[in-house]
Amino acid sequence: MTPIRTLAILAALGAATPALAEGDVAKGEKLFKKCKACHMIVNGDEVIFKGGKTGPNLYGVVGRAAASIEGFKYGKSLAAAGEAGLVWDEEQIAKYVTDPKAYLKEILDDGGAKSSMSFRLKKGGEDIAAYLASVSPAMAAAEGEATEEAVEEPKTETETTD
Repeated sequence: MTPIRTLAILAALGAATPALAEGDVAKGEKLFKKCKACHMIVNGDEVIFKGGKTGPNLYGVVGRAAASIEGFKYGKSLAAAGEAGLVWDEEQIAKYVTDPKAYLKEILDDGGAKSSMSFRLKKGGEDIAAYLASVSPAMAAAEGEATEEAVEEPKTETETTD
């Protein structure tokens, strides 16, 4: 399959399905303990979840192109998915963690696709994805904006409400 065709399929998958999975952030945080053997969540000096370095840092993974952390050696199939335009959203992450090898075979339309991630999460993928989204920079920015909008400055006596 050509990268252009793969990109078109990925775009169609994204358009045909909601970007947000229905996951539970608290359950996802608890389940992430299974992921920490290989993955960490670190934002600069802020360690959100201490973990291994076998897998890439998952801070900001939601909204990031697959296989895009500079200097990390990704498997060939995941790198091909990233080159074809795969951008992680909650739904794609939930599908991937269920069976990484099968997921890559499907989206790349390549029966020989492999994943360096051998772990499979039989249930709770939506929860892991929701947790990862909750610690993403985009989510933090959105929460900050919501907080700013919720806090109104009190009006002075000279201000009118016209």
